[in-house]
Amino acid sequence: MSEPLLAIENLHVTVEGKEILKGLSLTLRAGEVHAIMGPNGSGKSTLSFCLMGHPKYVITQGRMRYEGRDIGTLPPDARAKAGVFLAFQYPTAIPGVTIANFLRTALKSVRGGEVSVKEFRQLVKTQMKTIGIPDAFMNRYVNDGFSGGEKKRLEILQLAVLQPRLAVLDETDSGLDIDALKVVAAGINALRSAERGILLITHYQRMLNYITPDHVHVMVDGAIVKSGGSELALELERQGYAGFRPAVAPAA
Repeated sequence: MSEPLLAIENLHVTVEGKEILKGLSLTLRAGEVHAIMGPNGSGKSTLSFCLMGHPKYVITQGRMRYEGRDIGTLPPDARAKAGVFLAFQYPTAIPGVTIANFLRTALKSVRGGEVSVKEFRQLVKTQMKTIGIPDAFMNRYVNDGFSGGEKKRLEILQLAVLQPRLAVLDETDSGLDIDALKVVAAGINALRSAERGILLITHYQRMLNYITPDHVHVMVDGAIVKSGGSELALELERQGYAGFRPAVAPAA
């Protein structure tokens, strides 16, 4: 069997001295979509930031291997150039910077070289049509005055333009109404491929009504406590996370 695209082994991570991830392990292969579901405070976003190399998140034990290479000490830009992408739960606004300039600069940085205007325009036009984004979108400033749905569509457009091998989507469904959710989910489905792995982090099963994952993992208190197929998300919808929380011993 081929080398996993992503292999996380017994990962322990602290944030400002507090341990958040407590022995998390996960294996994701190219072509697979994995959904991580868990309650608030379980460590889902910590995992996404750690994968991208945020300096605030300190690995104290374990390792993360991407394409067989330990990426735990690589800076964020090196991970991005290697093909790791993070879609944020709360994308930042950048007034004064157009989406066109932002995307072209990002593409040049990831590729490590110049991108012609003609190639860039053709690439972006094709991906915008696939995702259902109007041409006028490109002249707007990045996330400035955007609705929640527009912010998430821009995240998916970035994914489509940069074409990473590993896409980590941190609660992409957060703040979306049903119409925006369908558009974003369709964009994600259009980008599924045999060469790409997707790690989809979410609170709710509703996102998985439109994106069928190959594997679902339940994350509680910094670790994955159960894994299964797409049916596991339906089980969570019925019973919630209470049945997956560790039992608390009664006070003496």
